[in-house]
Amino acid sequence: MADPSSYRPQPGQVPDSPGVYRFRDEHRRVIYVGKAKSLRQRLANYFQDIAGLHPRTATMVTTAASVEWTVVSTEVEALQLEYSWIKEYDPRFNVKYRDDKSYPSLAVTMNEEYPRVQVMRGPKKKGVRYFGPYAHAWAIRETVDLMLRAFPVRTCSAGVFKRSAQIGRPCLLGYIGKCSAPCVGRVTPEEHRELAEDFCDFMAGRTGTYLSRLEAQMHEAAEEMEYERAARLRDDIGALRRAMEKNAVVLADATDADLVAVAEDELEAAVQIFHVRGGRVRGQRGWVTDKVEAVDTAGLVEHALQQLYGEETGEAVPKEVLVPALPEDAPALGQWLAARRGSQVSLRIPQRGDKKALMETVHRNAQQALALHKTKRAADLTTRSRALEEIAEALGLDSAPLRIECFDISHLQGDDVVASMVVFEDGLARKGEYRRFQIRTFAGQDDVRSMHEVVSRRFRRYLQEKLKTGEWSPEDAAADGADAAEAVDGAGGAQDDGRPKRFAYPPQLVVVDGGRPQVAAAQRALEELGIDDVAVCGLAKRLEEVWLPGEEDPVVLPRTSEGLYLLQRVRDEAHRFAIQYQRSKRGKRLKAGPLDEVPGLGETRKQALVKHFGSVKKLRQATIDQICEVPGIGRKTAETVAAALARAVPAAPAVNTATGEIMEEETPAPAGTSSERGTDR
Repeated sequence: MADPSSYRPQPGQVPDSPGVYRFRDEHRRVIYVGKAKSLRQRLANYFQDIAGLHPRTATMVTTAASVEWTVVSTEVEALQLEYSWIKEYDPRFNVKYRDDKSYPSLAVTMNEEYPRVQVMRGPKKKGVRYFGPYAHAWAIRETVDLMLRAFPVRTCSAGVFKRSAQIGRPCLLGYIGKCSAPCVGRVTPEEHRELAEDFCDFMAGRTGTYLSRLEAQMHEAAEEMEYERAARLRDDIGALRRAMEKNAVVLADATDADLVAVAEDELEAAVQIFHVRGGRVRGQRGWVTDKVEAVDTAGLVEHALQQLYGEETGEAVPKEVLVPALPEDAPALGQWLAARRGSQVSLRIPQRGDKKALMETVHRNAQQALALHKTKRAADLTTRSRALEEIAEALGLDSAPLRIECFDISHLQGDDVVASMVVFEDGLARKGEYRRFQIRTFAGQDDVRSMHEVVSRRFRRYLQEKLKTGEWSPEDAAADGADAAEAVDGAGGAQDDGRPKRFAYPPQLVVVDGGRPQVAAAQRALEELGIDDVAVCGLAKRLEEVWLPGEEDPVVLPRTSEGLYLLQRVRDEAHRFAIQYQRSKRGKRLKAGPLDEVPGLGETRKQALVKHFGSVKKLRQATIDQICEVPGIGRKTAETVAAALARAVPAAPAVNTATGEIMEEETPAPAGTSSERGTDR
């Protein structure tokens, strides 16, 4: 624990200007990022008597070992730089909202020739119109199903669309009138795009004009005694009204706004956001966070707005943002939001009327979300703590293993040998820390040797990171042995930039998938590197026995043990991750063809070559001049392609066993097929 006075800047060193500051720990990792109107005044607050600091602030300043700052011109620049550094460094003492799910949105792919309506998750793509996010995907599908009567836009995948175009028959939606069937030419691309644009206008809240137009068309059809058409229009109007009812009107003036509410206690906070478009609630989302820094409601709101709009631009940022408390730098935050939107954004607290009433509803949702989260976490935390304590007691550890890493080997009859490393912290999976390895030093099936290689590589990287941060020296490497010395070869004292490192944090426990031989291999790898503060155990599948290094008999945990259940989850997750990687490698190998051997030839140009000539067989027969005719293929590349195809031995022709006919080669023949499995010990 560091004394803050040991790294306090000298008086006059800190400028009285806007800026962003970073606290680093003794290993040079960034642990906190903050911004200030005046760096001098803000940093002075951290170096007062520790007894007068908030407990979380006191923990941060005693964990830190240095502080640095960057001066900027305006508060808006400070806000943007703070957001960028929090995303880049992931500091442990900053508030980070955890999204417990990926929220779906209703998307219209206006970037395609025939726009498609679909449910989308994840990052937003250019040229796609988004509506939402929604709390549930089924809510989107219900809305779309109602609207397809009036807006028969394509909803099928590219494969279904292409198949229907080939056979000349639309899918079921085309037959029942819920798709205009552009795949078979019932409408032109321009007419279908117009349908998609009308769909987007309706979803954006411009409903009155379209409904009035449909009603006028219905009355006109009735007057002309086209009763079937009038009935269809009546049903379309009814479907659209039911779709509108699913998103209740909450603001009468067709407002576009986001409402943010916060519910908090001493340890945690929940944030709820309602997205209102055209006066209707179009989506809802929520986050929960641990209050790892001393932050009030206004600070939580500021962090929430940074996360909500940090990657958004244009209309994704609404004209109005309603919050329960204004952040300290509200004018700067408003300017930042306006810059992201491209026009003025109003950031304010609702005082009365419908907007205040809706804010109370959002706040009630936040309170319920926090109560539900605390109920779930209390049960989970108790169980996880008991599991870690049982593992520590069974394995004779000094303390509970808060970080567990598990390794597994996977292959297919000795081919495509790979390994996985999964990480559990405090009993929960940290998927961002997962790693995968290819076995490099030998070929064939040898699980014990593979385990030794993988554990050695992982902890060599750990020693390299220790050298960079100054926790380890070449003298230590020489004392630990030749293998340890090789671990730092080429590290060269590189400077740590504070970013989270792949292998910087050691586990308290290494679990290997296997029995006594695999455990011995992992222990030997650690001993060769001079690492003696990491425990090792193995979990054998046969009887779920726990093996320890050097022990003749395994440790048998009760079947009802929470500790055994946690070890099984860790082992099964490592097995799943290894199998997934092994399958992907095998799939790439089986799909490989002679064109994959051409250096510098990417997927786009490979497809262009095959498409131009029709098959690899015809490409193999082409001359260099003919290959040069393909767009993007120069003479040098054409010569390389011709040479690679000449070296490759063509696969034996396929034979139709029913007719005896020799089938033409259309695509590169796969190298072989076989069943898939992982290692099973």
